[in-house]
Amino acid sequence: MLQLNYIRENTKEVIEKLNIKNFDAKEIIPKLIDLDNKRKETQKQLDDSLFESNNLAKEIGVLFKSGKQKEANGLKEKTAQLKSLSKEYSDNLILIEKELNDILLQIPNLPHNSVPKGKRAEDNIIVHQEGDVPDLTKDALPHWDIASKYDIIDFELGNKITGSGFPVYKAKGAKLQRALINFFLDNALKEGYTEYQPPLMVNEDSGYGTGQLPDKEGQMYHVSIDNLYLIPTAEVPITNLFRNMIVKAEELPYKCVAYSSCFRREAGSYGKDVRGLNRLHQFDKVEIVQIQHPDKSYQTLEEMRGYVAGLLRLLELPFRTLRLCGGDMSFASALTYDFEVYSAAQQKWLEVSSVSNFESFQSNRMKLRFREKEGKPQLAHTLNGSALALPRIVAALLENNQTNEGVKIPKALVPYTGFDLL
Repeated sequence: MLQLNYIRENTKEVIEKLNIKNFDAKEIIPKLIDLDNKRKETQKQLDDSLFESNNLAKEIGVLFKSGKQKEANGLKEKTAQLKSLSKEYSDNLILIEKELNDILLQIPNLPHNSVPKGKRAEDNIIVHQEGDVPDLTKDALPHWDIASKYDIIDFELGNKITGSGFPVYKAKGAKLQRALINFFLDNALKEGYTEYQPPLMVNEDSGYGTGQLPDKEGQMYHVSIDNLYLIPTAEVPITNLFRNMIVKAEELPYKCVAYSSCFRREAGSYGKDVRGLNRLHQFDKVEIVQIQHPDKSYQTLEEMRGYVAGLLRLLELPFRTLRLCGGDMSFASALTYDFEVYSAAQQKWLEVSSVSNFESFQSNRMKLRFREKEGKPQLAHTLNGSALALPRIVAALLENNQTNEGVKIPKALVPYTGFDLL
Protein backbone atom coordinates (compact mmCIF):
# COMPACT_ATOMS: atom_id res chain seq x y z
CA MET A 1 0.00 0.00 0.00
CA LEU A 2 1.28 3.43 -0.91
CA GLN A 3 1.88 5.90 1.89
CA LEU A 4 -0.72 8.66 1.95
CA ASN A 5 1.79 11.38 2.82
CA TYR A 6 3.88 10.44 -0.21
CA ILE A 7 0.81 10.62 -2.45
CA ARG A 8 -0.04 14.09 -1.12
CA GLU A 9 3.49 15.41 -1.56
CA ASN A 10 4.09 13.84 -5.00
CA THR A 11 0.65 13.79 -6.58
CA LYS A 12 1.72 14.46 -10.18
CA GLU A 13 4.54 11.87 -10.05
CA VAL A 14 2.23 9.26 -8.54
CA ILE A 15 -0.39 9.71 -11.27
CA GLU A 16 2.29 9.56 -14.01
CA LYS A 17 3.94 6.44 -12.58
CA LEU A 18 0.63 4.65 -12.10
CA ASN A 19 -0.08 5.35 -15.75
CA ILE A 20 3.00 3.22 -16.60
CA LYS A 21 1.13 0.34 -14.95
CA ASN A 22 -1.91 1.25 -17.06
CA PHE A 23 -3.77 2.39 -13.95
CA ASP A 24 -5.72 5.59 -14.55
CA ALA A 25 -5.37 7.57 -11.31
CA LYS A 26 -6.53 11.01 -12.51
CA GLU A 27 -9.79 10.74 -10.57
CA ILE A 28 -8.98 8.39 -7.71
CA ILE A 29 -5.94 10.31 -6.39
CA PRO A 30 -7.74 13.71 -6.09
CA LYS A 31 -10.65 11.87 -4.45
CA LEU A 32 -8.22 10.29 -2.01
CA ILE A 33 -6.68 13.65 -1.11
CA ASP A 34 -10.10 15.30 -0.66
CA LEU A 35 -11.11 12.43 1.62
CA ASP A 36 -7.90 12.84 3.62
CA ASN A 37 -8.63 16.55 4.03
CA LYS A 38 -12.07 15.61 5.33
CA ARG A 39 -10.43 13.13 7.72
CA LYS A 40 -8.11 15.80 9.08
CA GLU A 41 -10.99 18.26 9.52
CA THR A 42 -13.11 15.65 11.32
CA GLN A 43 -10.15 14.66 13.51
CA LYS A 44 -9.68 18.31 14.50
CA GLN A 45 -13.38 18.65 15.32
CA LEU A 46 -13.18 15.54 17.49
CA ASP A 47 -10.01 16.72 19.24
CA ASP A 48 -11.50 20.16 19.88
CA SER A 49 -14.73 18.74 21.33
CA LEU A 50 -12.82 16.32 23.56
CA PHE A 51 -10.52 19.12 24.70
CA GLU A 52 -13.50 21.32 25.54
CA SER A 53 -15.23 18.44 27.36
CA ASN A 54 -12.09 17.80 29.41
CA ASN A 55 -11.82 21.47 30.40
CA LEU A 56 -15.52 21.61 31.33
CA ALA A 57 -15.12 18.48 33.48
CA LYS A 58 -12.34 20.21 35.43
CA GLU A 59 -14.43 23.36 35.77
CA ILE A 60 -17.44 21.37 36.99
CA GLY A 61 -15.27 19.73 39.65
CA VAL A 62 -14.12 23.12 40.89
CA LEU A 63 -17.70 24.45 40.99
CA PHE A 64 -18.96 21.45 42.98
CA LYS A 65 -16.16 21.86 45.48
CA SER A 66 -17.11 25.52 45.82
CA GLY A 67 -20.75 24.63 46.47
CA LYS A 68 -21.96 26.14 43.21
CA GLN A 69 -24.18 23.23 42.21
CA LYS A 70 -26.53 25.25 39.97
CA GLU A 71 -23.66 26.49 37.80
CA ALA A 72 -22.11 23.03 37.79
CA ASN A 73 -25.34 21.35 36.68
CA GLY A 74 -25.69 23.90 33.87
CA LEU A 75 -22.26 22.99 32.57
CA LYS A 76 -23.10 19.28 32.84
CA GLU A 77 -25.83 19.76 30.25
CA LYS A 78 -23.28 21.31 27.89
CA THR A 79 -20.94 18.40 28.60
CA ALA A 80 -23.64 15.93 27.55
CA GLN A 81 -24.11 17.82 24.29
CA LEU A 82 -20.36 17.75 23.65
CA LYS A 83 -20.26 14.01 24.42
CA SER A 84 -22.97 13.39 21.83
CA LEU A 85 -21.16 15.58 19.32
CA SER A 86 -17.85 13.80 19.99
CA LYS A 87 -19.49 10.44 19.31
CA GLU A 88 -20.83 11.76 16.01
CA TYR A 89 -17.36 12.99 15.01
CA SER A 90 -15.80 9.68 16.09
CA ASP A 91 -18.31 7.62 14.11
CA ASN A 92 -17.76 9.80 11.04
CA LEU A 93 -14.01 9.45 11.42
CA ILE A 94 -14.24 5.67 11.45
CA LEU A 95 -16.28 5.71 8.22
CA ILE A 96 -13.88 8.14 6.52
CA GLU A 97 -10.80 6.14 7.53
CA LYS A 98 -12.40 2.92 6.23
CA GLU A 99 -13.19 4.57 2.90
CA LEU A 100 -9.63 5.92 2.72
CA ASN A 101 -8.18 2.48 3.41
CA ASP A 102 -10.49 0.82 0.87
CA ILE A 103 -9.30 3.23 -1.83
CA LEU A 104 -5.63 2.81 -0.91
CA LEU A 105 -6.00 -0.98 -1.16
CA GLN A 106 -7.11 -0.61 -4.79
CA ILE A 107 -4.05 1.40 -5.87
CA PRO A 108 -1.08 -0.65 -7.18
CA ASN A 109 2.53 -0.07 -6.28
CA LEU A 110 4.52 2.54 -8.17
CA PRO A 111 6.91 1.11 -10.76
CA HIS A 112 10.66 1.68 -10.52
CA ASN A 113 12.10 4.32 -12.87
CA SER A 114 13.59 1.59 -15.08
CA VAL A 115 10.21 -0.05 -15.80
CA PRO A 116 9.09 0.50 -19.41
CA LYS A 117 5.52 1.38 -20.31
CA GLY A 118 3.64 -1.40 -22.03
CA LYS A 119 0.49 -3.49 -21.92
CA ARG A 120 1.49 -7.04 -22.79
CA ALA A 121 4.31 -9.59 -22.69
CA GLU A 122 5.62 -8.42 -26.08
CA ASP A 123 6.52 -5.08 -24.46
CA ASN A 124 8.88 -6.67 -21.92
CA ILE A 125 12.61 -6.07 -22.39
CA ILE A 126 15.05 -8.99 -22.75
CA VAL A 127 18.04 -8.06 -20.59
CA HIS A 128 19.96 -11.34 -20.78
CA GLN A 129 19.94 -14.61 -22.70
CA GLU A 130 22.28 -17.60 -22.56
CA GLY A 131 22.50 -21.25 -23.50
CA ASP A 132 22.13 -23.05 -26.80
CA VAL A 133 18.64 -23.91 -27.94
CA PRO A 134 18.51 -27.69 -28.54
CA ASP A 135 18.22 -28.77 -32.17
CA LEU A 136 15.74 -31.63 -31.95
CA THR A 137 14.63 -33.98 -34.70
CA LYS A 138 11.27 -33.49 -36.38
CA ASP A 139 9.78 -36.39 -34.43
CA ALA A 140 10.66 -34.83 -31.04
CA LEU A 141 7.82 -35.20 -28.54
CA PRO A 142 6.21 -32.54 -26.35
CA HIS A 143 6.51 -33.22 -22.64
CA TRP A 144 2.95 -34.55 -22.25
CA ASP A 145 3.69 -37.28 -24.77
CA ILE A 146 7.04 -38.04 -23.11
CA ALA A 147 5.26 -38.28 -19.75
CA SER A 148 2.82 -40.77 -21.23
CA LYS A 149 5.55 -42.74 -23.02
CA TYR A 150 7.54 -43.31 -19.82
CA ASP A 151 4.45 -43.40 -17.56
CA ILE A 152 5.76 -40.74 -15.17
CA ILE A 153 2.91 -38.18 -15.16
CA ASP A 154 -0.76 -39.08 -15.54
CA PHE A 155 -2.97 -36.14 -16.51
CA GLU A 156 -6.11 -38.23 -17.03
CA LEU A 157 -5.83 -39.84 -13.60
CA GLY A 158 -5.55 -36.39 -12.02
CA ASN A 159 -8.61 -35.31 -13.98
CA LYS A 160 -10.47 -38.36 -12.68
CA ILE A 161 -9.78 -37.79 -8.99
CA THR A 162 -9.89 -33.98 -8.96
CA GLY A 163 -10.16 -32.23 -12.32
CA SER A 164 -8.15 -30.63 -15.09
CA GLY A 165 -4.91 -29.03 -13.94
CA PHE A 166 -4.18 -31.51 -11.13
CA PRO A 167 -1.71 -34.09 -12.54
CA VAL A 168 -0.56 -37.23 -10.76
CA TYR A 169 3.22 -37.82 -10.72
CA LYS A 170 4.27 -41.48 -10.75
CA ALA A 171 7.43 -43.56 -10.27
CA LYS A 172 10.44 -41.69 -11.68
CA GLY A 173 8.21 -38.66 -12.31
CA ALA A 174 7.43 -38.41 -8.59
CA LYS A 175 11.08 -38.91 -7.74
CA LEU A 176 12.10 -36.21 -10.23
CA GLN A 177 9.73 -33.80 -8.47
CA ARG A 178 11.18 -34.62 -5.07
CA ALA A 179 14.72 -34.38 -6.46
CA LEU A 180 14.14 -30.89 -7.84
CA ILE A 181 12.57 -29.69 -4.58
CA ASN A 182 15.52 -30.94 -2.52
CA PHE A 183 17.99 -29.59 -5.08
CA PHE A 184 16.46 -26.11 -4.90
CA LEU A 185 16.21 -26.16 -1.10
CA ASP A 186 19.80 -27.34 -0.61
CA ASN A 187 21.13 -24.62 -2.90
CA ALA A 188 19.15 -21.99 -1.00
CA LEU A 189 20.52 -23.21 2.33
CA LYS A 190 24.06 -22.92 0.94
CA GLU A 191 23.26 -19.28 0.12
CA GLY A 192 22.32 -18.55 3.73
CA TYR A 193 18.53 -18.88 3.52
CA THR A 194 16.59 -20.29 6.47
CA GLU A 195 14.07 -22.99 5.55
CA TYR A 196 10.42 -22.75 6.60
CA GLN A 197 7.46 -25.04 6.09
CA PRO A 198 4.45 -22.72 6.13
CA PRO A 199 0.71 -23.42 6.25
CA LEU A 200 -0.95 -23.94 2.88
CA MET A 201 -3.92 -21.77 3.86
CA VAL A 202 -3.91 -18.15 5.01
CA ASN A 203 -6.43 -15.76 6.49
CA GLU A 204 -7.66 -12.48 4.95
CA ASP A 205 -5.10 -10.36 6.82
CA SER A 206 -2.29 -12.34 5.21
CA GLY A 207 -3.86 -12.02 1.75
CA TYR A 208 -4.19 -8.25 2.15
CA GLY A 209 -0.70 -8.02 3.64
CA THR A 210 1.11 -9.19 0.50
CA GLY A 211 -1.36 -7.70 -1.99
CA GLN A 212 -3.14 -10.84 -3.23
CA LEU A 213 -6.33 -9.34 -1.82
CA PRO A 214 -8.28 -7.62 -3.16
CA ASP A 215 -6.33 -7.76 -6.48
CA LYS A 216 -6.19 -11.55 -7.01
CA GLU A 217 -9.32 -12.58 -5.13
CA GLY A 218 -10.83 -14.34 -8.15
CA GLN A 219 -7.64 -16.35 -8.73
CA MET A 220 -7.41 -17.79 -5.21
CA TYR A 221 -9.23 -20.87 -3.93
CA HIS A 222 -11.42 -19.75 -1.04
CA VAL A 223 -12.59 -22.00 1.80
CA SER A 224 -15.67 -19.95 2.58
CA ILE A 225 -16.83 -21.77 5.70
CA ASP A 226 -13.56 -20.86 7.45
CA ASN A 227 -12.81 -17.74 5.37
CA LEU A 228 -9.36 -19.08 4.51
CA TYR A 229 -7.49 -19.00 1.20
CA LEU A 230 -5.28 -21.70 -0.33
CA ILE A 231 -1.92 -20.07 -1.02
CA PRO A 232 -0.99 -19.15 -4.62
CA THR A 233 2.67 -19.04 -3.56
CA ALA A 234 4.71 -19.49 -0.37
CA GLU A 235 5.50 -15.78 -0.61
CA VAL A 236 2.19 -15.09 1.15
CA PRO A 237 2.66 -17.02 4.42
CA ILE A 238 6.44 -16.47 4.56
CA THR A 239 6.31 -12.69 4.17
CA ASN A 240 3.46 -12.53 6.67
CA LEU A 241 5.66 -14.17 9.29
CA PHE A 242 6.91 -10.62 9.81
CA ARG A 243 3.53 -8.87 9.88
CA ASN A 244 3.11 -6.34 12.72
CA MET A 245 6.78 -6.58 13.69
CA ILE A 246 9.54 -4.08 14.38
CA VAL A 247 12.88 -5.77 13.71
CA LYS A 248 16.38 -4.55 14.46
CA ALA A 249 18.24 -2.99 11.53
CA GLU A 250 21.36 -4.98 12.32
CA GLU A 251 19.40 -8.25 11.90
CA LEU A 252 18.57 -7.45 8.26
CA PRO A 253 18.34 -9.11 5.85
CA TYR A 254 16.05 -11.96 6.78
CA LYS A 255 16.51 -14.63 4.11
CA CYS A 256 13.77 -17.25 3.98
CA VAL A 257 13.12 -20.21 1.70
CA ALA A 258 10.11 -22.51 1.58
CA TYR A 259 8.80 -25.36 -0.49
CA SER A 260 5.05 -25.55 -0.87
CA SER A 261 2.29 -26.68 -3.11
CA CYS A 262 0.63 -23.68 -4.76
CA PHE A 263 -3.00 -23.32 -5.81
CA ARG A 264 -4.34 -21.02 -8.52
CA ARG A 265 -7.72 -21.04 -10.20
CA GLU A 266 -6.23 -19.58 -13.40
CA ALA A 267 -9.65 -18.29 -14.40
CA GLY A 268 -9.94 -17.61 -18.11
CA SER A 269 -7.04 -19.89 -19.11
CA TYR A 270 -7.68 -21.95 -22.19
CA GLY A 271 -6.16 -23.25 -25.43
CA LYS A 272 -2.86 -24.87 -26.31
CA ASP A 273 -0.86 -22.81 -23.78
CA VAL A 274 -2.48 -24.67 -20.88
CA ARG A 275 -1.72 -28.17 -22.14
CA GLY A 276 0.34 -30.57 -20.06
CA LEU A 277 2.42 -28.85 -17.36
CA ASN A 278 2.23 -25.39 -18.91
CA ARG A 279 -0.49 -24.11 -16.61
CA LEU A 280 -1.81 -25.98 -13.58
CA HIS A 281 -4.20 -25.36 -10.71
CA GLN A 282 -1.87 -27.12 -8.25
CA PHE A 283 1.91 -27.15 -8.60
CA ASP A 284 5.08 -27.29 -6.51
CA LYS A 285 7.43 -24.37 -6.04
CA VAL A 286 10.40 -23.35 -3.94
CA GLU A 287 10.20 -19.67 -3.01
CA ILE A 288 12.83 -17.31 -1.65
CA VAL A 289 11.87 -14.21 0.36
CA GLN A 290 14.03 -11.46 1.77
CA ILE A 291 13.27 -8.66 4.24
CA GLN A 292 15.85 -5.97 3.57
CA HIS A 293 16.95 -2.44 4.43
CA PRO A 294 15.64 0.07 1.83
CA ASP A 295 19.19 1.20 1.01
CA LYS A 296 20.15 -2.32 -0.04
CA SER A 297 17.01 -3.76 -1.63
CA TYR A 298 17.95 -3.19 -5.27
CA GLN A 299 21.40 -4.66 -4.73
CA THR A 300 19.62 -7.62 -3.16
CA LEU A 301 17.26 -7.89 -6.16
CA GLU A 302 20.26 -8.24 -8.48
CA GLU A 303 21.78 -10.85 -6.17
CA MET A 304 18.54 -12.84 -6.20
CA ARG A 305 18.41 -12.53 -9.97
CA GLY A 306 21.95 -13.92 -10.18
CA TYR A 307 21.04 -16.74 -7.82
CA VAL A 308 18.10 -17.91 -9.97
CA ALA A 309 20.26 -17.71 -13.11
CA GLY A 310 22.80 -19.96 -11.36
CA LEU A 311 20.15 -22.62 -10.72
CA LEU A 312 19.18 -22.65 -14.39
CA ARG A 313 22.83 -23.00 -15.41
CA LEU A 314 23.19 -26.00 -13.11
CA LEU A 315 20.15 -27.55 -14.76
CA GLU A 316 21.78 -26.87 -18.17
CA LEU A 317 18.70 -25.10 -19.49
CA PRO A 318 18.82 -22.27 -22.04
CA PHE A 319 17.16 -19.27 -20.46
CA ARG A 320 16.52 -15.58 -20.81
CA THR A 321 15.75 -12.79 -18.35
CA LEU A 322 13.18 -10.09 -18.99
CA ARG A 323 12.48 -6.79 -17.26
CA LEU A 324 8.69 -6.61 -17.19
CA CYS A 325 6.82 -3.64 -18.58
CA GLY A 326 4.30 -1.80 -16.42
CA GLY A 327 1.27 -3.61 -17.82
CA ASP A 328 2.74 -7.09 -17.25
CA MET A 329 3.89 -6.53 -13.67
CA SER A 330 2.06 -7.67 -10.58
CA PHE A 331 -0.12 -5.32 -8.54
CA ALA A 332 2.40 -5.13 -5.68
CA SER A 333 5.73 -5.09 -7.53
CA ALA A 334 7.99 -2.09 -8.14
CA LEU A 335 10.37 -4.00 -10.42
CA THR A 336 10.18 -7.59 -11.68
CA TYR A 337 12.53 -9.82 -13.64
CA ASP A 338 10.99 -12.87 -15.29
CA PHE A 339 13.05 -15.94 -16.16
CA GLU A 340 12.02 -18.07 -19.10
CA VAL A 341 13.44 -21.41 -20.23
CA TYR A 342 13.26 -22.64 -23.79
CA SER A 343 11.03 -25.63 -24.36
CA ALA A 344 12.45 -27.25 -27.48
CA ALA A 345 9.59 -29.48 -28.62
CA GLN A 346 7.00 -26.73 -28.11
CA GLN A 347 9.46 -24.23 -29.60
CA LYS A 348 8.60 -21.48 -27.16
CA TRP A 349 9.80 -19.78 -23.99
CA LEU A 350 8.15 -20.77 -20.70
CA GLU A 351 8.18 -18.57 -17.60
CA VAL A 352 9.68 -20.40 -14.60
CA SER A 353 10.46 -17.58 -12.16
CA SER A 354 9.61 -14.00 -11.23
CA VAL A 355 12.01 -12.10 -8.98
CA SER A 356 10.55 -8.88 -7.59
CA ASN A 357 11.23 -5.95 -5.31
CA PHE A 358 8.08 -4.63 -3.64
CA GLU A 359 9.95 -1.83 -1.84
CA SER A 360 7.73 -0.74 1.11
CA PHE A 361 4.38 -1.59 -0.53
CA GLN A 362 3.83 -4.89 1.30
CA SER A 363 5.51 -3.79 4.51
CA ASN A 364 3.19 -0.76 4.77
CA ARG A 365 0.20 -3.10 4.51
CA MET A 366 1.71 -5.49 7.05
CA LYS A 367 3.17 -2.82 9.38
CA LEU A 368 6.58 -4.43 9.01
CA ARG A 369 9.22 -2.01 10.23
CA PHE A 370 12.83 -1.92 11.34
CA ARG A 371 14.56 0.32 13.84
CA GLU A 372 18.07 1.71 13.68
CA LYS A 373 19.93 2.09 16.98
CA GLU A 374 18.62 5.64 17.07
CA GLY A 375 15.54 7.07 15.43
CA LYS A 376 11.97 6.11 14.67
CA PRO A 377 10.90 2.80 13.09
CA GLN A 378 10.94 2.77 9.27
CA LEU A 379 9.23 0.54 6.73
CA ALA A 380 11.38 -2.37 5.53
CA HIS A 381 11.57 -3.53 1.90
CA THR A 382 10.34 -6.97 0.86
CA LEU A 383 11.54 -9.09 -2.07
CA ASN A 384 10.70 -12.54 -3.35
CA GLY A 385 11.44 -14.91 -6.19
CA SER A 386 10.59 -18.36 -7.50
CA ALA A 387 13.64 -20.56 -7.11
CA LEU A 388 12.08 -22.38 -8.81
CA ALA A 389 8.58 -23.31 -10.00
CA LEU A 390 8.66 -26.97 -10.97
CA PRO A 391 6.09 -27.70 -13.73
CA ARG A 392 7.69 -25.81 -16.62
CA ILE A 393 11.19 -26.75 -15.44
CA VAL A 394 10.11 -30.39 -15.73
CA ALA A 395 8.52 -29.69 -19.13
CA ALA A 396 11.76 -28.17 -20.46
CA LEU A 397 13.95 -30.92 -18.95
CA LEU A 398 11.85 -33.63 -20.58
CA GLU A 399 11.66 -31.95 -23.99
CA ASN A 400 15.22 -30.61 -24.25
CA ASN A 401 16.94 -33.76 -23.03
CA GLN A 402 15.04 -36.45 -24.94
CA THR A 403 17.16 -38.98 -26.80
CA ASN A 404 16.58 -42.35 -28.43
CA GLU A 405 17.78 -44.01 -25.22
CA GLY A 406 15.57 -41.93 -22.92
CA VAL A 407 15.55 -38.53 -21.21
CA LYS A 408 18.94 -37.50 -19.83
CA ILE A 409 19.05 -36.02 -16.33
CA PRO A 410 21.36 -32.99 -15.80
CA LYS A 411 24.56 -33.93 -13.98
CA ALA A 412 23.84 -31.65 -10.99
CA LEU A 413 20.51 -33.40 -10.43
CA VAL A 414 21.68 -37.02 -10.62
CA PRO A 415 22.74 -37.22 -6.92
CA TYR A 416 19.15 -36.31 -6.06
CA THR A 417 17.34 -38.57 -8.54
CA GLY A 418 19.59 -41.59 -8.20
CA PHE A 419 19.31 -42.16 -11.96
CA ASP A 420 20.70 -40.36 -14.99
CA LEU A 421 18.16 -41.52 -17.56
CA LEU A 422 14.36 -41.68 -17.55
